[in-house]
Parts: sequence; structure tokens; C-alpha cells
Amino acid sequence: MTKIEKYIKACDENKQDKLFEVYEFILSNVPKETTQDIKWGMPTFVLNGNLIHFAVGKNHIGLYPGPSGVEYMKEELDQRGIKYSKGAIQLPLDKPLDKKLVLKLLKFRINENQSS
Repeated sequence: MTKIEKYIKACDENKQDKLFEVYEFILSNVPKETTQDIKWGMPTFVLNGNLIHFAVGKNHIGLYPGPSGVEYMKEELDQRGIKYSKGAIQLPLDKPLDKKLVLKLLKFRINENQSS
């Protein structure tokens, strides 16, 4: 079991399915050389530096792509009514995972990290 899987298994059982969905979706869409860790208490994918973190909240899953990732997605987040802050995006637990949005964000962050 990976560190991230252990993190998920330690979370509220009612949130584990959504957390596994996010984890598996990210895992299936990052380059094979991407590594996994727990940083700042959050599951983290690392590719030439931190790529993206995620964590469970009371009513959402937080994605933490850093300020550049949020800035890149800002217009789309506003259009979809998704809450965000400088470095975090809140995906509601009671709605289906917006895979198109997460994939677009991942592609941006992968390109950004591989370019630096």
C-alpha cells in the first residue's frame, strides 16, 4: 500500500471512494516518472518539484496546484462556480469529479514543471 493509499484509508469511510477516485485519476494521467509522497500532511505527486497535492475537507476535496495552476484555471473555475483561493481549488464531495477540469489542470502543471 502506498503512502497516499494509507492516507485515504485513514480518512472518513464516507469520503474514501471520492478520494480514491481523485488519486487514481491523477495517477493515471501523470508521467510514469512522477513519484508520490505525503507533504504538509497531504498526498502529493512530485515531478521536477511538487506537481499537485490533494486533501480531504469537510465538504470538498482540495486540489493544491500552486498559485500558477489556480491562476491558469481561474476563468473556468468562475464559469463553473467552483470555489478557489490563491493556491487551492475546492471540488465538492457531493458532485461528480470534474475529470475534464482536473485533466486540463494536470496537463498545465506537468508542462510547467517539465519546462523549469
